[in-house]
Amino acid sequence: MATESDTPEQPLLRIVTPDTTPEEVAAIVAVLAAVASSGEAPAPRRTPEWNRPARLTRETHRHGPGAWRSSGLPR
Repeated sequence: MATESDTPEQPLLRIVTPDTTPEEVAAIVAVLAAVASSGEAPAPRRTPEWNRPARLTRETHRHGPGAWRSSGLPR
């Protein structure tokens, strides 16, 4: 039974052109690393509570017993 340590690892990148400069290899590695790291979607931005668009709309006043007291409380 073969384990992962017994099998030789395959190279992730193989340069087939013999006249490739180290700068060109570095550029290729940088591009591939950037593409690989951008696979995840960025986290959605959370709108702060004080800047929420719903705060611009008016709400109806509550009515009934104790309504004046609850009118100052956040919803």
